[in-house]
Amino acid sequence: MNNQPALSKSLKVYQIVFLGLAWMTPMIFFTVYGVAYDAAGGQMVLAYLIAFLAIFFTAYSYSRMVKAYPIAGSAYTYTKKAIHPRLGFLVGWALLLDYIFSPIIAILTFGIFMHTEFPSIPVYVWVIVMNIILALVNIVGIKSVARISGISVVVQILFISLFCLFIIKDIATGQASSSTLFSLHPFLASDVPFTTIFSGAALICFCFLGFDAVTTMAEETIQPEKTIPKAIFLIVCIAAVMYIAISYFTQIAYPGFTFTNPDNAAYTLVKLVGGNLLSSLFITVLIIATFTQGVSSVTSVTRFLYALGRESVLPQKVFSYIHPTFKTPVVNILLVTAFSFLGMFIDLNTAVTFVSFGALTAFTFVNVSVIAHFYIKLKKRSFTETILYLIFPLIGAAFIGWLLTLLNKETLLIGVAWLTVGFLYLFVKSRLSAPFVKRDHSKVTVPEK
Repeated sequence: MNNQPALSKSLKVYQIVFLGLAWMTPMIFFTVYGVAYDAAGGQMVLAYLIAFLAIFFTAYSYSRMVKAYPIAGSAYTYTKKAIHPRLGFLVGWALLLDYIFSPIIAILTFGIFMHTEFPSIPVYVWVIVMNIILALVNIVGIKSVARISGISVVVQILFISLFCLFIIKDIATGQASSSTLFSLHPFLASDVPFTTIFSGAALICFCFLGFDAVTTMAEETIQPEKTIPKAIFLIVCIAAVMYIAISYFTQIAYPGFTFTNPDNAAYTLVKLVGGNLLSSLFITVLIIATFTQGVSSVTSVTRFLYALGRESVLPQKVFSYIHPTFKTPVVNILLVTAFSFLGMFIDLNTAVTFVSFGALTAFTFVNVSVIAHFYIKLKKRSFTETILYLIFPLIGAAFIGWLLTLLNKETLLIGVAWLTVGFLYLFVKSRLSAPFVKRDHSKVTVPEK
């Protein structure tokens, strides 16, 4: 009998939604506002609409695959099971780039805006403090993460609603550029090339990350084959409504908005909309949001590393270790914490582009995995099944794959270099040992706490 401690099943739909939205962080709109605005040529509404369409088809593919394989591992597991273990490893390696830099984005954002509020304290001090706190919260356990996430998401949604109400007030009182709440202008590309808008959409896909991260918590979820798919669609749709609404109101009210520093452009925007009162509230809410984003990001990457360790892709004794008391992967949490100190040395834009490369690569192969598993292996080929298991995932794969090619050349080169390192690791490991995937965990039974 295997008496090794296991992850505890305790999460329900609403908790998964809150965790996903917390990981995604609705306030991420403001965090990456300047970077995304520049990338999309100011056409934020169209860029978010395009990103949503691409993500929607991919979310559908995730919902299918999590039903087929309700275990931790996300895109790595799906590609490995549906196509081939070695390709699954490379997809997981790409996804690792997404997951390991996501906590850094949260930590760095926290540091940047805390430094804005308290200029006498350097960014690196806030990075160190935040990193340590995230580690401690994650070690305590997943239920504490879920509780914190729920409170944070509610606070963020309330702030976003208040922000939109301030803009509506400006429009109604004639203080904004537009005199009407209804305009088609944000949906028209005007003189901005579509290639620019699509490039912005490729970067903006980062803002939807969260629906995929919750699949890494399948083994801590009650009835994951039903709960996770519901949560995925709720997360994507809630996020899309919020992002498009903020973009729409901002674009019609302040079409000529300019800024000097992309990293804190949102602070300038919020101050324009609501003055010192709203900007002070903004900093408070953003601190809460980035904290919970960091907590959820660490949760996701450590569960992903746990899946790789359990399958002996990474050293098993290290990465599959579960603490007997806390029921959490403590070693993984400590390793991620150590890596996240890079937040003291890189900028926000670099971290965002790394995450985008890893996420878009993984998304592409999750779509392909649906075709491989359902359409090819299971031969689900009726008219309806052809639409669901061939046409939909093909659209998703093509859309996401195209967006991937629109990332800047430096990001693509670094991404290819990262994949090359993964390929070399795989080659050496396969030469020195037996096939790296020894066991099939597709029907893992995880004891309840």
